Amino acid sequence: MICSECQVEVLYFAKSAEIAGIRSETISVPQEIKALQLWNEIEARHPGKDMNEVEEKSKDIIKFTSEKLSVDEVSQLVISPLCGAISLFVGTTRNNFEGKKVISLEYEAYLPMAENEIRKICSDIRQKWPVKHIAVFHRLGLVPVTEASVIIAVSSAHRAASLEAVSYAIDALKARVPIWKKEIYEESSSSWKRNKECFWATSV
Repeated sequence: MICSECQVEVLYFAKSAEIAGIRSETISVPQEIKALQLWNEIEARHPGKDMNEVEEKSKDIIKFTSEKLSVDEVSQLVISPLCGAISLFVGTTRNNFEGKKVISLEYEAYLPMAENEIRKICSDIRQKWPVKHIAVFHRLGLVPVTEASVIIAVSSAHRAASLEAVSYAIDALKARVPIWKKEIYEESSSSWKRNKECFWATSV
């Protein structure tokens, strides 16, 4: 009896090996198979896609916490293989204000409204720039000198989008989000401050 099929060893390299998940295999094909038919048979066996072509869902990560903020932690949250840029804004407590020595800041926020406003800011950013992930972390309670009170991180394919988005985010946060700050001075005094940009600054 004449065999109508033959065994073909297929070797995979580079990208094809990643898609197939193997380096070689032996398949049975008709003896009279043409090259294009063989290629179609191989594709049918391994219908995978390049990993970089798989769509990654965008994330908006918002957190208010009394714990110390970590720049590394926040920046890690926005890393994406689709992005070549991560831009950061880190706001820290400075040790002086109008000649007074500041020893710490104290923050409080109306959380339901604050979180909602930041989500709106994230939505605004996505309408203006092609960014991937956004993270906004804000400290509450006492924040000593040099420690971070706010960290904003944005990832994008190219740097221009993330740089502009981060700048917009901190300006919008200062103007729209209900967060209050008290400066605590070395001479045992303190003063609540409001952001000059906030929409209620002229009416309260």
